[in-house]
Amino acid sequence: MYFLGIDLGSSSIKLAVLDGNTGKGIAHVTVPDHEMQMHAAQAGWAEQDPESWWQYTCDGIKKLKANGLDVSRIKAIGISYQMHGLVLTTKDLEVLRPSIIWCDSRAAGVGREIYEQKGSAFFHSRILGSPGNFTASKLKWVQQHEPQLFEKAAYMMLPGDYLAAKFSGVAQTSKSGLSEAALWNFKKGTLATDVLEAMGLPESLIPEIVSNFGHQAQIAADIAADLGLSKDVKITYRAGDQPNNALSLNVNQPGEIATTAGTSAVIYSVTDQDSFDPENRVNTFLHVNNEEQQKRNGVLLCINGSGILYQWLRKTVSAGSKDLVSYEFLNEQASKVKAGSDGLRFYPFGNGVERIFNNKDATSGLQNLNFNRHENSHLVRAACEGIVFAMNYGFEIMQKIGAGGQRVKATHANLFLSPVFREIFVNTTQTTLELYETNGAEGAARGAAYGFGHYKTLNEANEGLSLISTQEPQKDQGKIYSDWYQIWKNNIKINE
Repeated sequence: MYFLGIDLGSSSIKLAVLDGNTGKGIAHVTVPDHEMQMHAAQAGWAEQDPESWWQYTCDGIKKLKANGLDVSRIKAIGISYQMHGLVLTTKDLEVLRPSIIWCDSRAAGVGREIYEQKGSAFFHSRILGSPGNFTASKLKWVQQHEPQLFEKAAYMMLPGDYLAAKFSGVAQTSKSGLSEAALWNFKKGTLATDVLEAMGLPESLIPEIVSNFGHQAQIAADIAADLGLSKDVKITYRAGDQPNNALSLNVNQPGEIATTAGTSAVIYSVTDQDSFDPENRVNTFLHVNNEEQQKRNGVLLCINGSGILYQWLRKTVSAGSKDLVSYEFLNEQASKVKAGSDGLRFYPFGNGVERIFNNKDATSGLQNLNFNRHENSHLVRAACEGIVFAMNYGFEIMQKIGAGGQRVKATHANLFLSPVFREIFVNTTQTTLELYETNGAEGAARGAAYGFGHYKTLNEANEGLSLISTQEPQKDQGKIYSDWYQIWKNNIKINE
């Protein structure tokens, strides 16, 4: 009995297959064989083609099959996806425009204007925050700037909802998905119809609402035949990538914290309270295991410039060569320099407006660059320090609203593969870091198995989770990083 997990990122799509009998991942593939592009027709925009997501997903399943996996044994599918994106389709699921994805900044002004018009009390008492630059604001932007296209739209979906709809032919969205779209009323536990009304958006665009787990939809017969899947396969789980990352690490109870540093950097803390930041610098969403009798929210901070900065560094250090240096080479370079990068400071704010600054731009780039002292190794280490310092800036906000902690879990992936990055993280945040061998696609597969009913509890679903290492902060290093962090923090420049 197999379960398929799909993790739709902004740079690639990962697929993993879980053997339900052993609780172990037995197959993993990543598609395409290059990093997916973000298209930016204007500064601050970021779009991707949803139809390419679907094609790559199909390619991934066919690749699993070509690698010898009997895909006909797959019983259910779970989907993790890049959060806050907007996909608009017709009733027949025809895509009307490229998806406006998570790091697209164009709707920040729209969300800010509506927030100021209705007031903080209106939004905080309903969605625990501001419409900000989330999906609802992006939908409003399309209504304002592309009215003819908007009139053709039958469904508003998030990226994972679109993949699920392509499998099943049924348009749906989830409760947690609506919370990340700024369209969930936490007090009532329903769609925030009054927020839709306040924003002048039609409720008719919201598709069927389903829970994160359960038999949501069944695969369409023609899709099953084309991909070699059983006609009985069901969609049994969907969630945004950060709640899913927490699920992958078995972070599901109050006080538990997950982190990741992929394209963006995130710290995500589970709480049983309707906690929120009055200044909207960190955001609260429904966690995947939220139920009417069991409140579970996730407080999330996000730094846009993380892995995407490391990708930029890779190209820059390669100096235009077709043969790019490896990320392992960058990690090795960072290890050659002591904490503080010899005074070089990097501000990783070059990928759209930042939530921790109320959806405003902050100046990105370098400070104190000295052509006689600083080399590539300083540049790489300063970037790692800048990313962690930005994460810690948000983590301090989380701690103020009661969503902090001293123990954090991460997957052994992306920037957490770097020993230097991990050292900077634990000593700056003063937390214990637990590193696990898992990934978002495998977590989605475990979610699918739980939603299918193969596992009775989430703890049971995660029994196969493997702890690699535990890293504690060091007192002497903590003082060094604390000093450098304060200097870095005091020199942040916000573009008003």
